[in-house]
Amino acid sequence: MPKYVIERDLPGAGSLSAEELQNISQKSCSVLEQMGPKIQWVESYVTGDKIYCIYIAQDEQAIREHAQQGGFPANRISEVSRVIDPTTAES
Repeated sequence: MPKYVIERDLPGAGSLSAEELQNISQKSCSVLEQMGPKIQWVESYVTGDKIYCIYIAQDEQAIREHAQQGGFPANRISEVSRVIDPTTAES
C-alpha cells in the first residue's frame, strides 16, 4: 500500500499537553480500528503549529475519511514516491 505524509494545520500544536496529545492519539486509533486494514498510522511529528503524520493507506480517500471521522484537519496529503536516507549517499 502507498505511504502518505499528511500536513495538519493545528495552531498551538507544539504547546499541546501530553494529555491532549494522548486524547488526539486515542481518537485517531479508535477511528482506525473502525476503518479496518485499509489504513495504518505509522507516526507523527508535532511542530509549533502543525502535525505531520505518516500513514500507509490504500488511497488518499481513506486518509480523508479518517480525518473526517476523527475531526482532524488534513490540509495537505502527499503520496511518498521514494524514501532516502544517509545510506542513499553511499555508492
